[in-house]
Formats: sequence, structure tokens, C-alpha cells
Amino acid sequence: MKYLVAGLGNIGAAYENTRHNVGFLVLDLLAKASEASFSSDQLGAICRIRHKGRTLVLLKPSTYMNRSGRAVQYWLQKEKIPKENLLVVLDDLNLPIGKIRLRGKGSDGGHNGLKDIDQATGGNDYARLRIGIGSEFSKGRQVDYVLGEWTKEELEQLPKLLTLAGDIVKSFGAVGIEWTMNQFNCK
Repeated sequence: MKYLVAGLGNIGAAYENTRHNVGFLVLDLLAKASEASFSSDQLGAICRIRHKGRTLVLLKPSTYMNRSGRAVQYWLQKEKIPKENLLVVLDDLNLPIGKIRLRGKGSDGGHNGLKDIDQATGGNDYARLRIGIGSEFSKGRQVDYVLGEWTKEELEQLPKLLTLAGDIVKSFGAVGIEWTMNQFNCK
């Protein structure tokens, strides 16, 4: 059984250590733990890992955050992965730093990457793993905040947060959305 795990972010060195790229960081951690590496391919960087008999196709779209839908739809079709086996990993301003929430479907919550995926895939009926980045910014400074680098305090919390997110991704592939939500959303 195969799953597509799309970590959202922006390509390029300028965005590498920004809050908006937390989806890329989770996938990097999973690849490293499996001693696998990403290779450039159509519309993104791809890495395949195995976990408990399942194949997780990790995708870091090269289309930039706000156009992630094209890459996600392409890889769902190319790999013949049903939409119910899609998990999108992304940053969320509405959750405090350190909080993670897994949902089986839902609104885009104002996130342009999710909006584009909704449009490209024909709806919001896919799993998403939202990773809280907080909302410590002044009015009108949202873009600067999400595209800003992690603070020293945030960097101290990041390894634990990324590890937890990686565990959730693996659980999603191994035992499904319902059990994984019950296990992890209470933390």
C-alpha cells in the first residue's frame, strides 16, 4: 500500500530555515531516519521510504507554497495513490508553537497552499497535519512572520516537534487516520 506525504514549503536557500517550511523539515527528518535521500523529479523532490510494510512517497513540491496543488495532483496520479492516502504537512498560524493537529479533512483555514490543493484535487477531503508556528506578529506582518526564520526559543522546541510530526506521519501510513488522530491529537 502506498501513501503520498506532501510537505509544504518554498524551495531555495532564502526560505530554508523559515517557519513556512516546516513541512519540508518533517520530510527531511523522515528521509534521514530511513537513510534515504530526495531526488529532483517532476514538480518536486521525491523520496520513498518504507514503514511497516507500507511505502511512503515523500513529496517536497518545487512549485512554491501557493501552487502546491499541481504537484500534489500530479504525484497522486503518477503513483496511482487514492486521495484517502494523501497527507499534507504544513505550518499553521492558528496553533501555538509546539502544538500539532491531525485532521481527516477540513477547511483551508486561510492557508494558500491548502487552497491550491483543494482546487487541484477537487475538494478538501484529504488528511492534513497542521504544525503550530504561533502568531507572534504585528498587524499586517503575517507574511514577514511566516517567511521569517525561527527564533532561538523556537529552535529549541523544533527537534521535539519534528520528531512528533514524523511519528504521526508514520502512524498515518501504518494504522490510518482515525487511530492516529485518537492517539496523537490529545497531546
